[in-house]
Formats: sequence, C-alpha cells, structure tokens
Amino acid sequence: MQNIKFIIEYDGTRYKGWQKLGKTSNGDTIQGKFETILKKLTGEDIQVIGSGRTDAKVHALCQVANFHTNSKLSPNEIMNYVNEYLPADIAVTSAVNVSERFHSRLNAKDKTYRYHIISGKKADVFRRNYVWHIEEPLDLKAMRQASTLLLGTHDFKGFSSIKKTKKSTTRTISNISIVETKKEIQISYTGNGFLYHMIRILTGTLVEIGKGDRTPDSILTVFHSQNRQDAGITAPPQGLFLVDVTY
Repeated sequence: MQNIKFIIEYDGTRYKGWQKLGKTSNGDTIQGKFETILKKLTGEDIQVIGSGRTDAKVHALCQVANFHTNSKLSPNEIMNYVNEYLPADIAVTSAVNVSERFHSRLNAKDKTYRYHIISGKKADVFRRNYVWHIEEPLDLKAMRQASTLLLGTHDFKGFSSIKKTKKSTTRTISNISIVETKKEIQISYTGNGFLYHMIRILTGTLVEIGKGDRTPDSILTVFHSQNRQDAGITAPPQGLFLVDVTY
C-alpha cells in the first residue's frame, strides 16, 4: 500500500471549506472533490487527510494532504490524473510517496497563514475575493504592539468560536509579522496549531486596535476572561491564505 503526499493549492471562493461535510457534499468541499476523483481512478473509498480544515472561502497556497491507496500507479501518474479532472480553481503541485506512518495533520509542527487587507477609500473589485477592504486607515504601530502580546504559549479559547470542548485550547504562536506593501497590509501568523476561527478573530481584534476602537492591552483581557465576547470581530474568510506547513 502506498501513502501519497500531495501539495495542493486552491481558490476557496466557491467551496464550503476543506472538510467534507457528508456524503452529499463532495462537490462543495475540497476534500470531497479529491475523494470523488480518486475513487473513480482506484475504485477505492479513499480518505484524503488535510493538514488543516480551512473554512469556507479560505484559500491555500500550500495545503498538505495524504492518503493511502493500493493502486500501483506512481504518485506522478496519480497527480496527473487528478489534475486532469479537478476544476481550474484547484491543483496538485507535487506528489510523492511518504512513510506509512506519515499523517499530514498530526505530524505538522508549524503552520503559517497570511491575511490580506486593503486599507483606504478605494476598493479593488478584481481582488474582492482575496482581501478584506477596510476604509479606515490602520495604526500599524499599535497593531504590532498588540501582536507581541499574542506570541508564546497561551490558552486561546477566547480568540476562537469553540463553544464546548474537552480538548486543550492552548496553542503556541511563534511569529506574527505585519507588513505594509504598496497595495496591501499582510498579517502572517506562524504557530503549532490554530483553533476554529482563531486567526480570523485575531485579525479582527488587531484591526479594531488599528482603528483605535480598542487598546493593545485588551489582548490581555481576553486571555484573562477566556470570553469570546471580549475579543474583536471575526474577519471575513476571503482574505485568509494557508501558505506553509512544516514537518
């Protein structure tokens, strides 16, 4: 049996996220698209495991996935077949054999996500599916000050949409960078894992700080209360990209 690792990129605009939601949702999710095509190729009921469950309308430049198959076709032959039948907004960029024990989600050490923002009166209609347009100017100095409080190991329950869970909500963020280019503001997050909606809520909180609606030290209030209501808004999904996974 082969364990094959795919590197995948996709435009999430049309999809309900990575994770398959049920037997009738194969066409609506990225995972569902892959499993449908692989079954046609191999005749097997294959589970494609992604490194992270990106939300509806969220994009990926480097999603890592793996699956097991009894097919004798090479990884390259399987990749070529899958790419032939995938829609134009999804593509496999690499396919290799990995060890039997490799698991794209459980073995991931760090993931990097990047959020894209356009700040100013003028919107960009051609990039509306890939950025969050904010009319107000943002105080990047205050946002960077706040971002340092997010670094390290913390319980991020208050920065997530999780309501009840028996699993740990403690995560480690090793780096946050806020970069302004001529066209946009990019906020990048690297950490060992992220909770449901965590990056979008962190981004919404930082943007509210950038607008002056809250102070940088309000981050500490959320850590103390663990209350979702004390954090900022949930940033819209279309500005978010999964850009790297390390093992």
